[in-house]
Amino acid sequence: MSITNQSSVSEFLLLGLAEQPQQQQLLFLLFLSMYLATVLGNLLIILAISMDAHLHNPMYFFLSNLSFVDICFTSTTIPKMLVNHILGSQTISFLGCFTQMYFLFTFANMDNFLLAVMAYDRFVAVCHPLHYTTKMTHQFCALLVVGSWVVANLNVLLHILLMTRLSFCADNRISHYFCDATPLLKLSCSDTHLNEMMIHTEGALIMITPFVCILVSYIYITSAVLRVPSTQGKWKAFSTCGSHLVVVALFYGTIIAVYFNPSSSNLGETDPAATVLYTVVTPMLNPFIYSLRNKDLKRALRKVIGRKKFST
Repeated sequence: MSITNQSSVSEFLLLGLAEQPQQQQLLFLLFLSMYLATVLGNLLIILAISMDAHLHNPMYFFLSNLSFVDICFTSTTIPKMLVNHILGSQTISFLGCFTQMYFLFTFANMDNFLLAVMAYDRFVAVCHPLHYTTKMTHQFCALLVVGSWVVANLNVLLHILLMTRLSFCADNRISHYFCDATPLLKLSCSDTHLNEMMIHTEGALIMITPFVCILVSYIYITSAVLRVPSTQGKWKAFSTCGSHLVVVALFYGTIIAVYFNPSSSNLGETDPAATVLYTVVTPMLNPFIYSLRNKDLKRALRKVIGRKKFST
């Protein structure tokens, strides 16, 4: 089925975040630097975990998957923006726009699910430490990740198929640097009621359910930690969850700022600054957040960097 036959628009214009050439040059250098930092930081996390046998446990298995997803997440938007700037173009094909949306939202869903899975892992580690190895087996961890991929893809496929029903007849300008569902719905000359209803029901449920699971997990974790008699024991228990909590706050904080901002008067309005935080800054910061206070991960990273220096 050719989705371009249903619309008179064959391509979209990504207007970006700035109109002045000087601002565009500055944004190009900024986004290039952040993208390289994101890829390098997350690759180092993956290498460190894969090369250190002490890190072959569920917590770091989920972290390496999160790093992989973050690399893919940023790679769906930033390279296209950088290439367009180099070529002096603002266009993206109709099919390319839908493809970009598909992968963007799939990886966003995976971030969402992995954060929930990591919260469950911390819940079992803190609340049921004696049963941790029997509950968090390699097979069960792999099943959680595979299940997350399946649900993420099916959810996004539903919304993309619904959007292929729409027609785009006149304006093709997207006031952003990537294709997002809400600006596209605003451009459509078809009835978008079904799409909006599915975004506000099924789509919202997919985002909210993992967040609720994270909240419930940390309620139980907090309750268990408060029962620990020693202050040192409480600090040790909380320290294993600190990095994850920071990432959760950053991820969901930017999601709320982008898609649930009460100041937006309609579905098609999003805050560009908050979107940059959500799509670029958060994936870049995740490796630094997880490695900053994690002694085991820092030791593994030093080994990886040391080997690279030695081989050079």
